[in-house]
Amino acid sequence: MALRRNLGLIEAVGLSLSIIAPTMAMAFNVTLAVGAAGAAAPLAFAIGTVALAIVGLSFVAFAQRVAHAGSAYAYITRQFGARAGFVTGWALLLTYLVYGSGTAVLVGNFIDAALENGKIEIPSLWVWVGIAAVLIAILFAYRNMRLAARLMLALEAVSVLAIIVLGVTVLAAVGAKGGLSAAPLMPDAHFGWSGIGYAMVFAVLSFAGFEGAATLGEETGDPHRAVPIAVFGTVILAGIFYIFASYVQVMGFGLGNMKALAADSAPLNTLALKFGSRGFATLLDLAAAISAFSCVLGCLSAAARMLFALSRAGLVPVLGVAHPEHGTPGAAVLSLGILMIAGVALWAPFVGAGNYYGDMGTIGTLSLILVYMAVTGAEAVEARLTQRSLGVAFGVAGTIILLWPLYNSVYPVPSYPGNLWPYVVIVYLAVGVALLFARPALTREPLTFIEPT
Repeated sequence: MALRRNLGLIEAVGLSLSIIAPTMAMAFNVTLAVGAAGAAAPLAFAIGTVALAIVGLSFVAFAQRVAHAGSAYAYITRQFGARAGFVTGWALLLTYLVYGSGTAVLVGNFIDAALENGKIEIPSLWVWVGIAAVLIAILFAYRNMRLAARLMLALEAVSVLAIIVLGVTVLAAVGAKGGLSAAPLMPDAHFGWSGIGYAMVFAVLSFAGFEGAATLGEETGDPHRAVPIAVFGTVILAGIFYIFASYVQVMGFGLGNMKALAADSAPLNTLALKFGSRGFATLLDLAAAISAFSCVLGCLSAAARMLFALSRAGLVPVLGVAHPEHGTPGAAVLSLGILMIAGVALWAPFVGAGNYYGDMGTIGTLSLILVYMAVTGAEAVEARLTQRSLGVAFGVAGTIILLWPLYNSVYPVPSYPGNLWPYVVIVYLAVGVALLFARPALTREPLTFIEPT
C-alpha cells in the first residue's frame, strides 16, 4: 500500500515551518544565543541564516532530482550506497524523534506560564499537557496528513503574527526614546567571534528541520518543484523572522541588560508585561504553546515517514506499510508516538521541562549536523561528477560551515550531563551500523524514486 499522493506546496511549507517552530524558537533559543554571544545574538542568527541557506541549497538540488519519503536517506543512498544511506536516515530519525518529544514538554511549559499570569499554579500540569500534545498529534498524523499540514501552517502563522505585533510595539517604544542601535549586528566585545560560533549552535537548532518537507516527496503532486520551494523558502523566511525577533529582545531588554535576558526563561512574556499588558503576555505564552504543538505534530509526521521508508527497505517491514484507508504511515506514527510519550512520562519529570527540552535538543542537533554534512558532501560529489562547479562550491562550503557549530557543540566540553550527549549519538549510530549486519535486506533492496517529469 503506497502513501496517498494528495499534497501540494502549502502542505510542504506547513511541515517544514512546523518542525522549526519559529515562534517557539524565538521564545526559548534567543536567551541561549545571548548567553553565548551577548548582545550580538542577532548577528549570530544572521550568519546562521546565510549558513543554513547554503546548506539548504544542497537539499534543494537533491529534491529537484529525487522524491522519496526518506529524504536524506534516499539522497545519500543514491550517491554513496545503501549502507551510508541507512545510517543517514537512522540519524535523521533520531533527530525528529527527540525533537518531537522534547518540544512536547514545552507545550505544557508555556501553558504553565500563561496560567501563572493569572496566578494559577497546577503541579505537574506541564507533564500531562505534554502527553496530551503527543496524543493529539498522533490523531492528526495518523488520519489526515493534508489536514495536519494545513493546521500546522495556520497555527504557525497565528503565533508568528503575535511576535511581530510585540516586536513592532517594542521597537516603536524604544525608538521613541532614541534607544535603537546597530550594536547587536556586530560582535560583542566581551564574547568576540568565538561567542558567535557557539551561538550558531542555537541558530542551527532554531533552523533544524527546515528540510522536513522533503519527507513528503512521495505524497506531493509536483515534488520536484514544491519541495525545493518549501525547503529554501522556509530557511529565508525563518531567518528574516529570527533576526527581527532576536533584535527585538535585545533592544527590549537594553544593551546593558544581557545577563538578565540570558537568565530569563520567558523573555517574550517579560517584554509583553513591560511594553504591553498581562493579557498580551498570556496571549504570547499561548502562541508559543501553539507553535510548540505544531512542532510536535511536524516532527511526528516527518519521523513517521522516515521510519516508514527505512522499514519498507527491511528494518521493520510491518511499519513500512501505509494505512489502507488514510494513506498515511499509520503504524509508524503510533510506534513513534508511544516512544515520544515514554520520554515525556519517564524522563522529563525528573529533570524539568527546560532541561528535558535542552537535552533532547542537543542530542537531536548533534545528529542533525552530521546528516546535514552528509547531504552537503554528497551534493559536492554529485556536482563534481556532473561538472556543476557552483554545486561543488555550495556543497563544500556547506560542509565546512557546519564544522563550526559541530566543534563548538563538543568543545569546550559541556558540563554534566551535556558531556554525555555526544556519546549517546555515537552509541545510537553504532546500533544503526549493527542493524545493517542484523538485517541484510537493508543493503539489498533498491530504492524507487519519483523521477522529474
